[in-house]
Amino acid sequence: MKRGESFRRDVRAWLEDGLTGAFAQARGLGGPGREHEAFDIRLAWERHMAAAGWTCLGWPEAYGGRGASVEEQVVFHEEYALARAPARVNHIGENLLGPTIIAFGTDEQRRRFLPPIVAVEELWCQGYSEPGAGSDLANVRTRAELDGGRWRIDGQKVWTSLAAQADWCFAVCRTEPGSARHRGLSYLLVPMRQDGVEVRPIVQMTGTSEFSEVFFDGAVTDGANIVGAPGDGWRIAMATLGFERGVATLGQQVGFRAELEAVIALARTTGAADDPLLRDRLVRAWIGLEVMRLNAVRTMAGVAAGAPGPESSISKLVWGTWHRELGELAMDVLGAAGMVADGRPYDLSDVQRLYLFSRADTIYAGTNEIQRDVIAERVLGLPREAR
Repeated sequence: MKRGESFRRDVRAWLEDGLTGAFAQARGLGGPGREHEAFDIRLAWERHMAAAGWTCLGWPEAYGGRGASVEEQVVFHEEYALARAPARVNHIGENLLGPTIIAFGTDEQRRRFLPPIVAVEELWCQGYSEPGAGSDLANVRTRAELDGGRWRIDGQKVWTSLAAQADWCFAVCRTEPGSARHRGLSYLLVPMRQDGVEVRPIVQMTGTSEFSEVFFDGAVTDGANIVGAPGDGWRIAMATLGFERGVATLGQQVGFRAELEAVIALARTTGAADDPLLRDRLVRAWIGLEVMRLNAVRTMAGVAAGAPGPESSISKLVWGTWHRELGELAMDVLGAAGMVADGRPYDLSDVQRLYLFSRADTIYAGTNEIQRDVIAERVLGLPREAR
């Protein structure tokens, strides 16, 4: 039996055995719009995974991972999604911050920060977006100044996922006074449990709050908690975004396929499948998903070679647009019934949740407009847009 097939069998068997008892009730919980669901059980589940050696698979063994091949990582993420295992609570630490420290951090930073990520003992959040620097990250205004061997930080971040649960934040801050745009930014690691950090959850229409505003008011972190050199934060931040668009996207697409199949089944139930226009859109959605997978597999070569390049923006642009359009298609299939909530105060069906939360897919982690700029200028080498 080929190694990949054997590994898939092992993963499937472990998940089937592990998702029993108390963990069985966590199946299918969490994810976009549902991060509030069963958080404590999902955290316990992920620590159970860590104890069995199933976290940070692609990391080198020297840093606590398994050194799994790209093929094996893809297999794991696919099987994880097929098993409807709960959404990960340590995604930001494992898939964003960890690979960034491995690629750009110091040996001391690797010793300090990587083991607690592997063991799911410390959770992370991402301090990128600000009220005036959302899609335009280079407009960051949060300031940090080196004062007596410590960085002192003042400013505000927004749309910070899992900030209320995080122990640490990796934040892009302006550390060179008078600098502008991409210059003068630094990538700092900041403890969240301190007096200088205030987290204010952002309550949504549904009553949930999966992301927050974060205020730094004289927050401090050790002078050594900077990844890369001062002023090199933009390069490090872009590498982190590249890691975010790595192997885990294949597992994400398994979830997309399940959503598409549910929409197709709904179309058959409601009779929408008999409408030639809606039927054509369903076929196009299926084709788009197949193209998306082929593109993602192609870009895995960049992941295997190290930090992904700007080509990773292609996958973000493709899946963000496709998923948003699937949400719109789902509501059209549902028809007028989609305008009525399942219950009070704001209970949503799976189709309604898909529509509402997929609206954000073309905004977070880099808007479509910014991704097109990156692809045009840094991949195709076209002239820079006039600013």
